[in-house]
Amino acid sequence: MNRCKWCLSGDKMIKYHDEEWGLPVHNDRGQFEFLTLEVMQCGLNWNMMIIKREVFAQCFDDFDYEKIAQYTEKDIERILDTPGMIKSRRKIEAVINNAGCFLKVINDYGSFSKYIWSFTDGKTMVYTNHRGNVPSHNKLSDTISKDMKKKGFKFIGSVTIYSHLQACGIINDHEKNCFRYKELTENYPCTTEEDIY
Repeated sequence: MNRCKWCLSGDKMIKYHDEEWGLPVHNDRGQFEFLTLEVMQCGLNWNMMIIKREVFAQCFDDFDYEKIAQYTEKDIERILDTPGMIKSRRKIEAVINNAGCFLKVINDYGSFSKYIWSFTDGKTMVYTNHRGNVPSHNKLSDTISKDMKKKGFKFIGSVTIYSHLQACGIINDHEKNCFRYKELTENYPCTTEEDIY
């Protein structure tokens, strides 16, 4: 069975690749979980995020953005004291800030998922010209990052948002010979960058 080469570093990464990465996420809790992982990943590697995922869930009330938006300094100290947690106050504060922004987007758009999928008209973007060179950002991630920054989100530059779009299936960046590429393109509505821009 062919898989994307990046996932072959361990069992957890393979499981994540096979069962989650690139699968369209249309629920807000899932969107917030991946957004939190992306924030925590800034400057680090994704393998570490998958390994520490359970620690993040423990620290952030299983990614319950309504609870996280109410966190105080006491919660920040609790999180910083959690064994195995990434000791970055700025990232923790960004997650708390983003939970508040996330709720505002839900209030304005009905759901965060509805908001972020609106940029591709609810379809997964599939590239026709990657030829093995996957970018770190694109026009779509530039546009969404800029809009989210205006809405007050932090630690969400275009590279971070691009990773989020890949994880949540808004962009399908599986290699064309990967078994997941065909599964996702055949079972979910797709578009191309050329159709959007």
